[in-house]
Amino acid sequence: MKLTKQERSFVLYDVGNSAFTLLCTTILPIYFNYLASNEGLSSVDYLAYWGYAASICTIVVAVAGPIMGTLSDTKGFKKPIFMASLAVGAIGCILMGLAKEWVIFLVIFIIAKIGYQMSLIFYDSMLPDITSEERMDYVSTQGYAWGYIGSCVPFILCLIIVLNSDKFGLSMGTAMMISFVIIAVWWVGATLPLLKTYKQKHYVEKPEHVVKESFGRIGHTLKNARQHKRAFLFLLAFFFYIDGVYTIIDMATAYGTALGLSSTSLLLALLVTQFVAFPFAILFGRLSSKFDSARLITVCILAYLGITIFAMFLVSQIQFWILAILVGMFQGGIQALSRSYFTKIIPANMSGEFFGLMDICGKGASFVGTTLVGIVSQMTNSVNLGVGVLTLMFIIGLFLFTKVNRMTD
Repeated sequence: MKLTKQERSFVLYDVGNSAFTLLCTTILPIYFNYLASNEGLSSVDYLAYWGYAASICTIVVAVAGPIMGTLSDTKGFKKPIFMASLAVGAIGCILMGLAKEWVIFLVIFIIAKIGYQMSLIFYDSMLPDITSEERMDYVSTQGYAWGYIGSCVPFILCLIIVLNSDKFGLSMGTAMMISFVIIAVWWVGATLPLLKTYKQKHYVEKPEHVVKESFGRIGHTLKNARQHKRAFLFLLAFFFYIDGVYTIIDMATAYGTALGLSSTSLLLALLVTQFVAFPFAILFGRLSSKFDSARLITVCILAYLGITIFAMFLVSQIQFWILAILVGMFQGGIQALSRSYFTKIIPANMSGEFFGLMDICGKGASFVGTTLVGIVSQMTNSVNLGVGVLTLMFIIGLFLFTKVNRMTD
């Protein structure tokens, strides 16, 4: 199947924002460790504070996301709100390069990531506007697939600059500043086609009091949850299984660093994750035309359960490489198919509202995983046991998702 012009522009935003995602999961934790170690933080406290920072920004999005998502369903509102979120994320990305103290760096990081995560709410809710229901699985997996491989271009450039900063006569701070600018420019540049082609086809007519009406609509939806019982049960299942997925993504490099593994090898291993994720995301897209997407999501959840158990016993560099490859195999599939599966079971003109709620149960709820990892790590003084707590998330998520597939609206 060939992508239409609008579908290609949708996929391109995945290519753009994935560069920021890759930066957050690889170079940023290592740079934060560099800033934190200069001020005497231990490896356990470093991992915990990084987890707490991720938790704070996702809590903010969890609170604001549903309201802003509902507001974006209003005719003519989705694109401007999306652009505002993009601006906050991109500008914040550049400003991180100016931070010299770990506390200031974390504050700017939180602001930038809030902008990034908010933009994804509106972006995901655009899916029913740019393609048909029959093509949603395909377009969604194409977005994640090309996002993985496309994000490697600016990342490799940043990696060369950071790892060879001494040879270029640059300080670590200057090298990171250049990297942040590269990522921000790439992100915004890849978004321009979507801003040019996107048209909001499904919407709610603009009322007299837009904000007040948005609160009313989401309140009405929550009070009448039984009308969308399958969607809400899916959100509960999604809360648990994707929480574990995003915690692994957010904290993989921080975890490896806390174990004392080589920073260079960690970055290269996670780069391999991107290359592995590309063909496997496309594979899941093709499999979705032959197998029910619910069955494929179940396979991914089981795989992540096994990955988490394996991570509990991780002690060496080679094990981290194996972990990175395994994550790459199933990461795109579970994210892309969950997005398209949810799109199919919600009203198209309420997509912003429902994806705002989805963000609470996904990225917005990942504070549970990151916070638990931080707390358990500090209580037991073991980062392995901290990561092990995520197994509970996948077990509960699998149980609930099984119930979803036995229901009909």
